[in-house]
Amino acid sequence: MPAPDLVALLPWLTLAAGAVALMLAIAFRRDHRLAAGLAVVTLGLALLCLPIAATAAPRDVTPLFRIDGFALLFAGILVAATAAVALLSYGYLHAQRETREEYYLLLLLAALGASLLAASQHLVSFFLCLELLSVSLYSLIGYLRRRRRGLEAAIKYLVLSGTSTAFLVFGLALIYAGQGTLAFDELLGGPTIARGAWTVPLLAGLALAGVAVGFKLSLVPFHFWSPDIYQGAPAPVGALVATVSKGGVLALLLRLFGALDGVLDNPLAPALGLVAAASMLAGSLLGLRQEDLKRVLAYSSIAHLGYLLLPLLAGGEGATAAATFYLVAYAVTVLAAFGVVTVLSTPEGDAGAPESYRGLFWRRPWLGGLLAAALFSLAGLPLTAGFLAKLYLVAVGVGAGLWWLVGALVLSSAIALYYYLRIIVTMLQQPEAAAGPGRPPVPVGAGLALALLGLGLLALGVYPGPLLRAIQGAVAGLM
Repeated sequence: MPAPDLVALLPWLTLAAGAVALMLAIAFRRDHRLAAGLAVVTLGLALLCLPIAATAAPRDVTPLFRIDGFALLFAGILVAATAAVALLSYGYLHAQRETREEYYLLLLLAALGASLLAASQHLVSFFLCLELLSVSLYSLIGYLRRRRRGLEAAIKYLVLSGTSTAFLVFGLALIYAGQGTLAFDELLGGPTIARGAWTVPLLAGLALAGVAVGFKLSLVPFHFWSPDIYQGAPAPVGALVATVSKGGVLALLLRLFGALDGVLDNPLAPALGLVAAASMLAGSLLGLRQEDLKRVLAYSSIAHLGYLLLPLLAGGEGATAAATFYLVAYAVTVLAAFGVVTVLSTPEGDAGAPESYRGLFWRRPWLGGLLAAALFSLAGLPLTAGFLAKLYLVAVGVGAGLWWLVGALVLSSAIALYYYLRIIVTMLQQPEAAAGPGRPPVPVGAGLALALLGLGLLALGVYPGPLLRAIQGAVAGLM
């Protein structure tokens, strides 16, 4: 492989080398602190390698991957999110009676698979990276073997994910039969699509592949797994599923749709629009009856992924930039919310029930304030990252004439405001009415992660300019 290719792949090579080093370290000596430290150092080195890789970009590394500003930006987002999960996980796992070291190995592999999705420009690399990510998640979801609910969630995810993989493979076979290629550029610029002659094998293949993607993003009607997995998985793993897993798949979709002009003329566009509207409304309506905070966040994620389909339908640089900014805001917000859940959890179970949050503002003011800020951001209230992100999406939808989807977004946000405010009211109850846990100390790593996430929420809400300029620069090279 030429030296420039190795330079371009340096962040991903660092993640892979770190995973191998961690595996060897575990073989020689089991030490939770050493494993966590190696994982965090590997993720940090991967972030430091991004500017070096940028000197060799844009560059095609084999027909499978394209290393450009877009891939490096998303790699940075996903690796940083994984680092936050690793910091939150240390104190959480330290209190568990489990073998802990392999957890960090799986984290690195999940980050590697998700970040490579952002660089994929071929359906074969899409499949391989998606499977690397999914196999890591199977084990992470059921990692706490003494929790029956976690094992149940892992089995559900394994069965449903395996089914979706079958749909994906069959769909890819039909796409290849219709187009004779699996490369994005050749697929979207091929004679069939260029003439507007959408053949039956091609449409059927895209529909089957769409089923698999809908499952990975927990879009309606493929969303039934999401609440059980969020509730059963360890709290940090729930954060990983909500941000890194879905972020990697969305990055690939943005690259795919970014190369396709006239998305609204696609015969599958009406179906995609219906899925988007159904996800927005169903996610908010079904969340109204939930009491467990982790299940609330699961249904909230269904609605938010529905919002992110709007810019995919709109198409263009502005829509891709809007989706990227929304994803960053959503990732910071959800990591902050799950971070509070992680810190408040005990070895007996995660802090999902309302009793864990009664009087939280009075018992743990800074944790209560951070969770409230995260919920306000998810609701899209002013001065939060979520407000600017939703405003950006609305502007894109109005510009593309997608008024009915914009209306569904606004209605869904209004409905969801109820269950976000209900949690905040619970936290404001007087301390004497609280039945939650006492005041366990916040681990140093988790405290650092929560502090950075809180600053990120504030910065994105009041001064998003630097991030927007970086996103626009990366997206400009994509189109």
